[in-house]
Amino acid sequence: MTHWFHRNPLKATAPVSFNYYGVVSGPAASKICSDLRSSRARLLELFTDLSCNPEMMKNAADSYFSLLQGFINSLDESSQESKLRYIQNFKWTDTLQGQVPSAQQDAVFELISMGFNVALWYTKYASRLAGKENITEEEAKEVHRSLKIAAGIFKHLKETHIPKLITPAEKGRDLEARLIEAYIIQCQAEAQEVTIARAIELKHAPGLIAALAYETANFYQKADHTLSSLEPAYSAKWRKYLLLKMCFYTAYAYCYHGQTLLASDKCGEAIRSLQEAEKLYAKAEALCREYGETKGPGPTVKPSGHLFFRKLGSLVKNTLEKCQRENGFIYFQKVPTEAPQLELKANYGLVEPVPFEFPPASAQWTPEALAAFDLSGRPKDDGTKPKPEEVVKPVKEPDIKPQKDTGCCIS
Repeated sequence: MTHWFHRNPLKATAPVSFNYYGVVSGPAASKICSDLRSSRARLLELFTDLSCNPEMMKNAADSYFSLLQGFINSLDESSQESKLRYIQNFKWTDTLQGQVPSAQQDAVFELISMGFNVALWYTKYASRLAGKENITEEEAKEVHRSLKIAAGIFKHLKETHIPKLITPAEKGRDLEARLIEAYIIQCQAEAQEVTIARAIELKHAPGLIAALAYETANFYQKADHTLSSLEPAYSAKWRKYLLLKMCFYTAYAYCYHGQTLLASDKCGEAIRSLQEAEKLYAKAEALCREYGETKGPGPTVKPSGHLFFRKLGSLVKNTLEKCQRENGFIYFQKVPTEAPQLELKANYGLVEPVPFEFPPASAQWTPEALAAFDLSGRPKDDGTKPKPEEVVKPVKEPDIKPQKDTGCCIS
């Protein structure tokens, strides 16, 4: 079974030369600047390279971040910051705010922004893999793992590094608490979608599947609530996705809860549960149409035509018809007017972010190398202030269209 996930665009950034004339003396410091320039360029290339895998991404990210650490932390691992933290201006766009960049003369801003893009890459890698035909068990595990890694990176940025910024994030920018929290929750919810598909494939108890689906729907509801106070102009499409997934997985929960009720000879309640699933599925279908018509960051697709969506419609319809037949022949139970309250708690399969840490400073950062950066030699007009003519070009992302789904399940 393939999945469909909404994705916002990657962040774009202005080039950084790491040239500090009058500041750098000696080969060790020059080599650090050269390696920073090349490792940053390499990492930015990999974000849009379809052949890139998690191992390549980790190696490239670690290479750049270990060098950047010398601009952030003192070499003696004390709480003091590096004397180089404010030497360079960095410009980054935001995933929702189009191509209007934010700029900060702070290496911590660069660490967070690049780390954010690494996390986005993991979500996009997971999305590409999850949309493949005939996805294997190992690939499904890779999707699950990548989403948990992304959640862990976002969480680490939010809790450890964003509070260190001198200039706090503006409202609606990526580094603002509401947005980054929504990204964390979305990653957890999507990873649980993979868990649900696996549970269905292995024919686990309907009660477990219903509980997992209910917990996943709650995740999507929480993510949507987190974004509710943002400007609709740039958050509407993302919120349509979160709402449609919430309705979709609540429908799943009612569908499998109905199977549990039927197995307990509560056929009337089972019918009412399936009727609620049918109603929520129709609501999700309407939200799918609205999603496709809503302008804003994200892909232009028709999720209601995707097999993962259509399969639930058939399941709800067939299960409801079965319950109605059984009630007409065997049970003759009254169908309640109120839908059953879902008070389901999953004891297994809940997703937690994978803990993340940035690598330590590169071995190239010796006391001698740091001493070779002499800030007293900076020209007064050192070019580190943002230049109005410097344009941040949008990232040209590969146009990945959903592949035809043969109906194979994640196994």
